[in-house]
Amino acid sequence: MAVLLCNKCSYLREAPDEYIGKKVKCPVCKDSVLIHNTVSFIKNVITKYKNLNKKYCQLKGSENTGLEELDNSHMGLDEGIDLHNTLAMTDQTQFKPIMDWFDKKKILLDVDTKTLDTQGFFDEVAVMLGNDYGLLKNVNNRIKKTQQKGYGSVTLTISNYSQKEIKALTTYCKALYDYSFVAKYYYNKQEKRIHLTLQKTASIVNFFNGEWLEWFVFMKLLSAFYEKKIPFSALRSFKVHFPNEDKHEIDVFFLINNKIPLFIECKSGEFRSTIEKYHKLRKRMGIDKQNFTMLVLDLSDEQAKGLTSMYDITFVNENNFVDYFLTLL
Repeated sequence: MAVLLCNKCSYLREAPDEYIGKKVKCPVCKDSVLIHNTVSFIKNVITKYKNLNKKYCQLKGSENTGLEELDNSHMGLDEGIDLHNTLAMTDQTQFKPIMDWFDKKKILLDVDTKTLDTQGFFDEVAVMLGNDYGLLKNVNNRIKKTQQKGYGSVTLTISNYSQKEIKALTTYCKALYDYSFVAKYYYNKQEKRIHLTLQKTASIVNFFNGEWLEWFVFMKLLSAFYEKKIPFSALRSFKVHFPNEDKHEIDVFFLINNKIPLFIECKSGEFRSTIEKYHKLRKRMGIDKQNFTMLVLDLSDEQAKGLTSMYDITFVNENNFVDYFLTLL
């Protein structure tokens, strides 16, 4: 058996014997890593530890030279942390239990820690949109369709909305401008029209095209588990590699208490053609039906229940997924 230990980020996992002596890219930080023979590697570690421990004991006047038990406890997020403005989720110690869980199933992970960085504004805008999606979805859909057609601006007529709704719409659109999701924002109060000049940056286009839903689901569950002090590890938008070289991208994944997996596939558009694909993926991962979910935007509660009874995965929507998982746990 072989072992991979990254000197840069300390990522550790087993590797196939045929890779011994070869250099590969670390799945986490992408740094070059040498694959070692496990037995030889452990012997070297123990030898170095004994030498260091012997010197320490001589200095302390102690005769204890035995190996001490390693601390494998997982440190949770600090209390009072601002979940919407932190690098804490990018720390490998946060998501290592998930990597270990997949390792036991001989599944490799390719993690991009940028998808866990909440210092930007993707998470804030996603939560604003998701929390009031019934009202704001028209804004999102107009922006998405306009971007897909290659046009650069959107005009929204909001004269048919109530004063309360108009305030919410203008507040959201102003936030899009403040956070640079649109290049320009102008509200004509007399005509009750909102004018938006769109950004063409790929990350912004992808956000409105559906990536916002991943951020929304991730942040809502993150906040719920954090507030209720439920021990968890979390990842979003990462790839898994099966032993037969099959690859899949996973939208949102939580591991509760280092043992309960929560899989969430987010669908903002057509989903029916992918049901069979995720049915097979659930079985390959060995995740119970109740823990393996497909979150479909605009799906009614009745539809979610009906589809769940028909297929071997669980369906939820943007309104009930947090309650579902909290009740499940």
